[in-house]
Formats: sequence, C-alpha cells, structure tokens
Amino acid sequence: MDVRLRRVYESPSAEDGARILVDRVWPRGLSKDKARLDEWEKDVAPSTELRKWYGHDADKFEEFTRRYDAELAEPERAAALDHLRELARQGTVTLLTATKEIDRSQAAVIAARLRDPS
Repeated sequence: MDVRLRRVYESPSAEDGARILVDRVWPRGLSKDKARLDEWEKDVAPSTELRKWYGHDADKFEEFTRRYDAELAEPERAAALDHLRELARQGTVTLLTATKEIDRSQAAVIAARLRDPS
C-alpha cells in the first residue's frame, strides 16, 4: 500500500492520490478550497481528551500510540480505519494533518496501521 503523510498546509501534489484529512479539528487559517481534500475522516482522529493530554509532547508519543491504538479498536474509529484501509488498497492515499511533527502524530500511527497487513 502506498500511504503517504503530509501537512495539510503544503501545496497538493499530483502524486498524492486520495487526500484525506485525519484531524478532528479543521486546520486554522486554511480554506476548504485550498485544502483540496477528497475526504475529511474525523471519525478516525483521536478523542479530544487524548489529543489534549498528548499535546504533541515527544516524550509522550509511545504512550499516546498505546492509548490511541485502544481508541482505534472502538467501533466508530475501527470502521473509519477500515474505510481508509479500503481506499489504500485502491491506490495511493495521502493522510493530511495540521501537525508540525508528522512523524509523531496520529497520522503516523494511522499510516503504520494501514501499512501493516495483519
């Protein structure tokens, strides 16, 4: 599966495939036209409580991942993740987030789960 990560503020690329925002909150200062999204999959995003607890603190990423994995097992999020998995089977998917440190974001966790065949 070709699953990519990008900041939603970056200019769209022809290689992006399906552009999917995986944040719960709309990115500050970005118009919907400029974002050029194919989907906004809010249901796969971490809960507000988990997002606020994490606060993108690098020291908390391992625990964030563990807690987020537990949330991804909940029915609504699991269904959203399955939907993303199906899209990724069909072609390139670019997961978009407003987060500055993409490698320590929910998008990175989602991408890892989509790439894992098990």
